[in-house]
Amino acid sequence: MNFMPLKRLSLFVVAANLLVHSVHAQSGAPVPLSAAIDAATWKRVDASTDKALAWLASGQRRTGNGSFAAPTSGQPGVTGLSVLAFLAKGHVPGGGKYGDELDAAIDYILSCQRSDGLIAGGPGGRDFDGKTAIYNHAIAGLVLCQAYGMVDRDRAAEIEQVVPKALAFTRKRQTLPKSYPQEKGGWRYFYEGNPESDLSVTGWQMMFLRAAKNAGFDVPQEHIDEALKYVRSCWNEREGVFYYMTTPGHQRWSRGMCGVGIISLTMAGEHQTPMAKKAGRFILQNSFRRYGDRVGSGERWFYSAYVCSQAMSQLGGEYWERFYPSLVETLMATQRPDGSFPSEPYSNDSQYGNACTTNFSVLAMTPPLQLLPLYQR
Repeated sequence: MNFMPLKRLSLFVVAANLLVHSVHAQSGAPVPLSAAIDAATWKRVDASTDKALAWLASGQRRTGNGSFAAPTSGQPGVTGLSVLAFLAKGHVPGGGKYGDELDAAIDYILSCQRSDGLIAGGPGGRDFDGKTAIYNHAIAGLVLCQAYGMVDRDRAAEIEQVVPKALAFTRKRQTLPKSYPQEKGGWRYFYEGNPESDLSVTGWQMMFLRAAKNAGFDVPQEHIDEALKYVRSCWNEREGVFYYMTTPGHQRWSRGMCGVGIISLTMAGEHQTPMAKKAGRFILQNSFRRYGDRVGSGERWFYSAYVCSQAMSQLGGEYWERFYPSLVETLMATQRPDGSFPSEPYSNDSQYGNACTTNFSVLAMTPPLQLLPLYQR
């Protein structure tokens, strides 16, 4: 297979989009996402994300097992996010500049499934953390589904064995009896006696379900509809925000949860809804113009930048055009000389290190390329 050099591919995609910008504008068709910034700015974004990927690849080689650097409590989620970051720039398993690195990372993710279907912790699912396990599981599952059509036959066969078991585990957790009726359909942590749901975990699970369905795996619509009902229950119409939880005493909101809410609606097939647009207006009022600013309760800055960027790209139009330019300028100003980004500035999420935040940064800057099937408009 012949591969166009990725730098040329990235610039080609954006140049082509810029070329048709005026045609789209005249015809009333949606304007390409790349039109939000000029070609000179895109070259800077392209160089920034390339440098970030080079830093990630150098760190992966040092781990020696295909993973990207993170504590076991963050695996294989951080490794999965790294795979997404490379795919978002057009790199593919088995070929091109980072083909070997992607193959090794996918093999590592496949090795982390337990017999009950959970994909979390190290190889064999050892030493997983109950608070992060369901996050890791969903990220790993959606990454395997995104890579399914790109890998070789042997890896595809392995994915065909792993994903159905992972989906069965996801469904089992979704149907656990909940503490409150409005929490039905969602997910939370992997603790015994933890019958709760939250929007953060639920958003990742909905991305997994959608990616699996798109890849041809069996995902009954009922499972998605039940999750969607929970997402809607997190919405506060008066304030125009999504709550992290509906549980009394835990009804806090953040900018990031607004992004997750919009993405979750999209994953369920609800596009451009009044709810999503109102949440989008809240994000616009609180754009990422200063590194480390916090909006709401418990916000993780890099994670929020990622989910809000993907959410606003789904809304498109004025939402995206007003949001994206300041976001990429803030991110590029935050990047370190070696290509990495700082660890999460708030909460104990800093323990997941620079690979995690570097992944989120690349994913936040690359929606204009539209190379991740899950997020294509």
